[in-house]
Parts: sequence; C-alpha cells; structure tokens
Amino acid sequence: MSEFTVGERDFLLDGRPVRLLSGALHYFRVHEEQWGHRLAMLRAMGLNCVETYVPWNLHEPAPGSHRDVAAVGRFLDAARAAGLWAIVRPGPYVCAEWENGGLPAWLTGELGGRVRTRDERYLSHVRDWFGRLLPGIVSRQADRGGPVVLVQVENEYGSYGCDADHLAELVALLRAEGVTVPLFTSDGPEDHMLTGGTVPGVLATVNFGSRARESFAALRRHRPGGPLMCAEFWCGWFDHWSGTPAVRDPGEAAETLREILECGASVNLYMAHGGTSFGGWAGANRAGELHEGELRPDVTSYGYDAPVDEYGRPTEKFWRFREVLARHQEGPLPTLPPEPVRLASPVEVSLTEWAPMDAVLAALGGAETTRVLAPTFEDLGVTRGLVRYEVDVPGPREPYPLSVRGLRDLAVVYVDGVRAGVLTEAEPRLKEPVAGPARVELWVESLGRVNYGPLLGEAKGITGGVLHERQYLHGVRARGLDLDAFEDGVSGVPFTAPPPAGGPGLYRGTATVLGAPGDARLELPGLTRGFVWVNGFCLGRYWAVGPQRSLYVPGPVLRERENEVWVLELENTESAENAESAGNTEGAAGAQGAGAAVPRLLPV
Repeated sequence: MSEFTVGERDFLLDGRPVRLLSGALHYFRVHEEQWGHRLAMLRAMGLNCVETYVPWNLHEPAPGSHRDVAAVGRFLDAARAAGLWAIVRPGPYVCAEWENGGLPAWLTGELGGRVRTRDERYLSHVRDWFGRLLPGIVSRQADRGGPVVLVQVENEYGSYGCDADHLAELVALLRAEGVTVPLFTSDGPEDHMLTGGTVPGVLATVNFGSRARESFAALRRHRPGGPLMCAEFWCGWFDHWSGTPAVRDPGEAAETLREILECGASVNLYMAHGGTSFGGWAGANRAGELHEGELRPDVTSYGYDAPVDEYGRPTEKFWRFREVLARHQEGPLPTLPPEPVRLASPVEVSLTEWAPMDAVLAALGGAETTRVLAPTFEDLGVTRGLVRYEVDVPGPREPYPLSVRGLRDLAVVYVDGVRAGVLTEAEPRLKEPVAGPARVELWVESLGRVNYGPLLGEAKGITGGVLHERQYLHGVRARGLDLDAFEDGVSGVPFTAPPPAGGPGLYRGTATVLGAPGDARLELPGLTRGFVWVNGFCLGRYWAVGPQRSLYVPGPVLRERENEVWVLELENTESAENAESAGNTEGAAGAQGAGAAVPRLLPV
C-alpha cells in the first residue's frame, strides 16, 4: 500500500516527490482482450500512469438497469498488472467525444438543462450511479494496494457552468463514498473557466495543446501553490464525418511535451491511444466559437492522431515522445510488447440475405405509438439508432412544401412508398411539393448526441413537428429501432435474397477466415451509411462521405472459419444522391448498388 498526496509543489508518494507521466486510454474504446497490449505500449513509451473516463450511459442504459460496471475494476487491475498508476475520471459528465458526453439519454430527456447543476433530481440520480460505480474504484486506491492515485471531480466544468454548490456536492459525495486519494478538477487555462470549474481545497489542473508556460501562468494566477499538471495535453485531435482528418506534426507535439516537462509539471497525454467508438457511441459537436452552429458528428475511429494508433501500433509521434520521456526516467525504458496478430490475407464478405427496413423494425423495434405531435427519441426510449415516423397528409389538396421543424439529425423520406429525398437540420424541406391525400414516412437517424457545449443533452428525432405548407400534420405514428436491440441477435428477422439493385435494409452474410484470425479492417464499397456487426459485435457507423473509409475489426472479434456479418444499410445504395446529401460528392462514387463491389476484410 502507498500513500499518494498533494504537496506544496509536488505530488508525493509515501512522502517522496513524484511526477505523473500519464496517458489517456479508454477501456471502453479498446477490446478487453487487448487491454494488456495497449497498456504495455504506454509503459514502453515511458509513461508511469494511465487515465480513463467512465461513461455513465454505457453502464446504465435505463434507470436502475446496469451493464458490466465491473469492467472498470477489471481495467484498473490490468493497469496495476502492467505496472501503471491510474487516474479515474468518473464524471458524471465526461465529454470524450462520446454520445451525450457520457450522460444517459434518459437522464437528459427527463431533466434537460438541469443536468450538471445542484438540481436535487439530478443529484439523486448521480448518487445512485456513484453508489454503484465507486466501490470498485475505492477498493483499488493506492492506499489500499491498488493503482488509483487521482480521481477527477466532474469534467471541464468551467467550459459549461459556474454552479459552485454543484461541484461542492460532488466533492462531498466522492468523499462520502470512500474516495481518499486526492481529487482534482481540469479546465481550460482561461480565467472564466478556472473561476467556474475549480473548487477550494481541490487540486486544479489545466488542459491545453500548446503554449505550456502561458497556460501554467494562468493556472498560477488562480492557484499559487500545488503541483502543476496538464490533465489533457492534446497531442492530436478527433475527426468529423465529411471533414478533413486532423493531423499534428510529431516533432511540434514533442516540443510541447518537452516544454511541459521543463516546467516541472506532470502530464496526461490526451490521447496516448484513442481506440474506437464501437457500438455507435461516437458523439457530436456543434460548430462555431460558442458551439451552437451546425452539427458535426464524430467518426467511429477515435484514433486521435495519437502516438499509439487505432490498431495499437507505434507511430512517429510515439518514438518522438519516447525520446522526450526517456530523459525523465531512471534506467532504460521497457521494450515494446509483441505486435498483435494481423489477419493474414484479404477475406471477401458474402452478403447473401436481406430484410427490408419495415421487417427489421417489426422484428427488433419497440412498440408503435401515436401522438398528436411527433415524439422524440427520448420519448420513445431510443438512445442510438433511428425512428420511423408516419403521418398522413389529408386530401384532396394541392401540392405544397413538406418540411420538418427541429429535425435531429437526418431523415430519409418516402411519400406513398416512393423515396422522395433526404432531409437534414440544415435542409429540412423536400425539393418537390406533396399533394394530398398521401402517406409520408420519415426514417430519422441520430448521428450522435452533442458531447460538449451549451447544447449538451438536446433531444433527437423530430423535435418540432411535420408541416405541410404552414400547417402541422397531427396524429404521428412512431416506432423506434435502438442499436441495443441487436445484442440479442437477428434470428427473428425474416431474411430473403437481396434485391438486385440494392437498397436500405439489413444484410446478412459470412466471411470465412482461413487460418488464425487477427486484426483487420472492413471496407464496404458500394454502401452509403449504416452500422456493421461481426459475430454480434457492433463495429460502429460507416458513411461514404468519409474521411473514415474502413472500420477496425479487433482480432479477438474474429474466429477461424465462418464469421457472421450484419450490415444495416440506411440509404438507397443505387443513388449517388445519398452521399451528396451530406455535401460530399467524393463519397457518392461508391453508392451504385450493393452488387457493384464486394465488402472485404483486409489486414491492418
């Protein structure tokens, strides 16, 4: 057992000064069988600590219904076995480019803007969640023989609010649940963020990607004493669909790391290894200086241009960082672990069965409901996935524009069974007017809930209404399809042969791996947008608009011989309009029918 404390200028381990050289690695973005390898890569880079968030929504999909909370403890045990200390950031809000910033959709649907405040209903839910989560962290603290040396209070709260009573409640709750190691906050190095997000008596740290001395000077204006720490050194960045990949020069990033360490500070590389937002859990941001502009959904890969790439391989940035970190070590650094096994050769995926979307919804969807106005995803209990809305246009009447108010985020529209177009938040009106009587279907997809900024927790689906000219259409029928419904398999779905021209629906097929399975990536040419499962494991969202062109398939997901693959394609693959609807014509070239090209597993 060790005592980890905060001194006047340093962290102290059993009374001796110690510097934390940490790296972020999210257990929920790495297949559990690969934790050991990725942690060993952090040790080999020269780190002595690992940091992870804990996303509440992953572990409590419905109020009081918990899912594998024990995974947090298993990861901390793996960190200890790898010879690393651990920093835990339990939220309850985590950001992390994760769906809803880690807050459950049922919570934000109930409370709206009262989350992340002193609101008693919110705090009551937090107490229940922490009561389930924290025992596995508390028992693994350094003073009990475990690896945990720091626990964070909230996350970058100064970027969101200034409710000091709320933060004080969280501090008291963490202490009451048995957290004895030092607590800390982390915020941007700006006065309003530090005044809004710090707590008296709790270690304050700053997050930044450059100008280390300037950032620490800002911290010292607010906290003259205590250890210096950059709790998030942004050594890379994340990508958005239809955007340009973020790349940071390795040498420039290494110089900033060197500057941080020359200041005598501790550091947490964000990210050391980014991993993958499996399961459709990628979040979204809003554009603009105040994060209130257009939606920018995050890609499935969370590679983050990190020193250890999405596949677990060292990059040039890894070697540059290792050189810097080696100067702050006693003795030689550990050698790198053996590389993970890779798929030996390409494998074609044969998609031989198909079911239309209506049949998939009937087999796996929730109950249909009829409301005066369209219910939101939150009303229907849908977290990640889509909702089919149906509404009738009365008639006879002349053709008028049909539009959707408050569309979040994307709708494929059919009028009397014929595809009429794709609507988005920015373009919510059909190009061609609709005459009555008519039956309108809108298959609305969430592209990821906002994870940062003032629009955190905004509802998904049709949040305003469906209008014909200026007239609201009432009596909306709605039925949701949540991605979690696929966890029990698709045996109840009535499959048939795929249509020659392709189209939306659930495709099922196989990939035959000859020899030992290993890490792979899945390419889906000819498909537009949807989700993929391999042997029941959801790889996440694919989208022809890019920049991500393939999905990572961890080796432990594959097996020798036959592997079952499901592809939920949400667009009409025979039309190039699908990719163009997102403002990217490059991706449209592949959208020419399911038979135009063959999906393949490729070696990484």
